[in-house]
Amino acid sequence: MAEDRLACRECHYVNDPDSQTCDNCGSSSLTEDWAGYIIITHPEQSEIAPEMNVTKAGSYALKVR
Repeated sequence: MAEDRLACRECHYVNDPDSQTCDNCGSSSLTEDWAGYIIITHPEQSEIAPEMNVTKAGSYALKVR
């Protein structure tokens, strides 16, 4: 369930709830306090990926506190 997952404060990647570090950037700054998310499947073809600085496919939080 998405609500149980942790978002990275650095890159907004949505990680599994048992993660200690971000699977995308390696940061240990993870939080449960985030809202909304977008799934980017092909960042090289996406129009929003460059705006979010996304280069890896996955789920990204839209707002991280």
